[in-house]
Amino acid sequence: MTDLLPDHVTEAESTALPPLGPDSVTWRYFGDWRGMLMGLWSGSMQNMHPKLAAGVWDHSDFFGERWERLLRSLYPISGVVFDQTPETGQQVRDYHLTIKGTMDDGRRYHALDPDVFYWAHATFWFGNIRCAEAFGPPISEADKRALFEESKNWYAAYGISMRPCPDTYEEFLEYWDHMCRRELRDHDAVRTVLDITSLPAPPWAQPWLPNWVWKQQVTVVQRLFMWITTGLYDEPIREMMGLTWTETDERRFRLFGTAVNAAVNLLPARYRRHPRARDADDRVSGRVPADAPLLETPTRNLPTGDERDNPIHYCPVHAGRRANLPWQVDEVND
Repeated sequence: MTDLLPDHVTEAESTALPPLGPDSVTWRYFGDWRGMLMGLWSGSMQNMHPKLAAGVWDHSDFFGERWERLLRSLYPISGVVFDQTPETGQQVRDYHLTIKGTMDDGRRYHALDPDVFYWAHATFWFGNIRCAEAFGPPISEADKRALFEESKNWYAAYGISMRPCPDTYEEFLEYWDHMCRRELRDHDAVRTVLDITSLPAPPWAQPWLPNWVWKQQVTVVQRLFMWITTGLYDEPIREMMGLTWTETDERRFRLFGTAVNAAVNLLPARYRRHPRARDADDRVSGRVPADAPLLETPTRNLPTGDERDNPIHYCPVHAGRRANLPWQVDEVND
């Protein structure tokens, strides 16, 4: 399947679109902590692509360390937008080089098939719009179109063929609707993403939240996040998944989103942002030297043992700086 690999990207494709910068609309919307409410939506929507689901099911250890993989993957994925260098995009791309195989129906798949990779990218960039519509900050039609145009620069950073990218925002919306109605499928990988009842407490909460307390409340958390995710789904996805959504649900969902927006706005602007986004802001402002090592995930989110050297993991293990958030005072740099 060498025809699917990124070394066939043309030089014109790889150099025509510059990295996004602090003046971009994407910098304004991406990296906000509201996005954590999108976690089940993003993961399940990605895994509804049959080839992407096959790759996750056959190769990923995501289901064995879901919290850790999610939390550490946010750093390089955010970095594709905020690092202002193509190297991060190439790093994320290369995590997927060995993910290939054959599906149950005999079709072959590769994680770097441009149609597969673009679908995953679409859930990330379009998730900005879904998140803003549901949880704020308010978003204009002009910003939606700007996010689409900038999503091309974002995608170009991976060094994978631009062929699947729609030309206009209207064409993207048609593409999204087609995927939801015609291409996406339910899969065990989707259902596993949506079920958090067997998970331990999140790593950041474990120092103060005993696991037995988490077990007592996880079913409530599951119902809440499943309700949020159902509200974020397109109607064809709800129908495919056998989920109901009433007018009462919709009214409550809008009230919930208004409450989320109000609560987040109580935080200082700096702490509404993921650490990698905040690190990018600090480089622009001069708070952090521009040539300082990139900020990476706390040590506790890294794989253990020999898995730390496995190239399919989102984890530069020798980075010089580790996130040290207010609730992570026990974390130290490697």
